[in-house]
Amino acid sequence: MNNGGGQVDRSRPERSEGPALTVATLVQQMSDLLRPTLGADASSEARELLALIHDQPRHWPTVGAAQPITDDERTVAIAAAKRRAAGAPIQYAAGRAAFRHLTLDVDERVLIPRPETEMLVDIVLERTLSERGGTAVDVGTGSGAIALALATEGRFERVIATDVSLDALAVARANAERYAGRSCARVEIRHGSLLGGVTERGLRAVVSNPPYISFDEAAELPSAVRDWEPSVALFSGADGMATTEQLVREAACSLAPGGVLALEGDMRRIRVVAEFTRTLGAYVDVQVLADLTGRDRFVVARKRED
Repeated sequence: MNNGGGQVDRSRPERSEGPALTVATLVQQMSDLLRPTLGADASSEARELLALIHDQPRHWPTVGAAQPITDDERTVAIAAAKRRAAGAPIQYAAGRAAFRHLTLDVDERVLIPRPETEMLVDIVLERTLSERGGTAVDVGTGSGAIALALATEGRFERVIATDVSLDALAVARANAERYAGRSCARVEIRHGSLLGGVTERGLRAVVSNPPYISFDEAAELPSAVRDWEPSVALFSGADGMATTEQLVREAACSLAPGGVLALEGDMRRIRVVAEFTRTLGAYVDVQVLADLTGRDRFVVARKRED
């Protein structure tokens, strides 16, 4: 305070703003919140969670430990740590999930994209990259992960993303808007059960990670899946086969001759899916493919050309 004579009044101490908040101190605060439920894993989970929130590699909180953090950033991170401590999967706690080269918004309205499903995209790309154009459909798109990967990495003219859940489509639409400038294909979001919202015929590819878990198997699921992820995207009737079998039938009417059908499934019934696809008579080159762990997980086929 100036006393009017040009001198600064030192009778009152100057206000101290305290030490700046850094990545390291925020990780410690998050770890303290996580420790009662995660124990020894609290620190590593805090770093992973903070990296995911900031869309950074996992090592970023360690390498950038001295980087300053704003109050707003701290507020978001602490809220995420509290959600994680309450049992939310880390992707839901962060509100984000990585899928191939994409970072997607996710929450309890959609399944968390898994690394196994990234292979489903590879299966489609390997069978379609030789030609440009046409339409691919991602059935049960959820967050839009498969559709957006095909739109940004494939050579399709258009990718249609369908879902029976309007809540899921809201998430997919937001993600599609974020990546609109990076997509090589036009992405359309449509509401409908399976291919019910797709009137087009002559599709180049139909791809899906459909619900394939039997209702009787619910108790076997990890609580992070059973208690948090949307049941409409997990469970199907007829011992988990109803949705998949119906989609195989519908795709037979919608695919172009030579068009690709690619499905993810459970190792306990994926060979049953393959046999059903063969006996339908509309497909050729029906194959069961394994995931990175060597477990049978995918069925791929082509629409018969004759």
